Amino acid sequence: MWQAALAGGLLGLVSSLHCVGMCGPLALALPVQQFSRWGQTVAYTAYHTGRVTTYSLLGLLFGWAGRGVYIAGLQQWLSVILGIVMLFMAFHSFVLKHQVQFSRLQQFTQWVQQWMGRFLRHGQKRHYFLLGMTNGLLPCGMVYIAVAAALSSGSVANAVVFMALFGAGTLPAMLALTSLRFALSLNVRRRFRKAVPWFITAMGVILILRGLNLGIPFISPVLAGAPPEPVICH
Repeated sequence: MWQAALAGGLLGLVSSLHCVGMCGPLALALPVQQFSRWGQTVAYTAYHTGRVTTYSLLGLLFGWAGRGVYIAGLQQWLSVILGIVMLFMAFHSFVLKHQVQFSRLQQFTQWVQQWMGRFLRHGQKRHYFLLGMTNGLLPCGMVYIAVAAALSSGSVANAVVFMALFGAGTLPAMLALTSLRFALSLNVRRRFRKAVPWFITAMGVILILRGLNLGIPFISPVLAGAPPEPVICH
């Protein structure tokens, strides 16, 4: 489990720059000016706690799904397939100069944004936790990477820990952003966005190597097979 925690935290730290570039404007636009200094701290803390909570719940969901795949003995195939899908997404960004678009995903994004708008209009501290939770549902390339890792972890507990530490790893940069109130230029944000396909490519390659069972520590370790059938003694 410590490996899942370390990997999730490191991925979160790496992703935090992307979070600042993409979600930073939303965090800076939160209507907290009417609160006291302490009230603003509570609102920001609730908002970021909501994001981490959503990531943890995603870890629970996809960890449970990945556990079923592990029990079925298909973990290697899942890892390779996820890696190929991520390389396909990176190909679209590098060669075709646009991200893969899914109509269902766009509808889901619009639905999430509508709920975020409702919570923003309320403007009360208790709504910031729900706002953070909905923000955690927005499609994001780095979240895709984290979810793919959670799905292929083979353990519900490891998946939850991985996603929780992934969210926690994004906190230092995001808290610094909201505390210091600095904004990134459009050019810097574009650079962060251009870096995402490289991270997706790296994760895709790692997932494929992981599924190949090459016996390389940390990169392509030998994956355990499905747990054996219980022995029934008469």
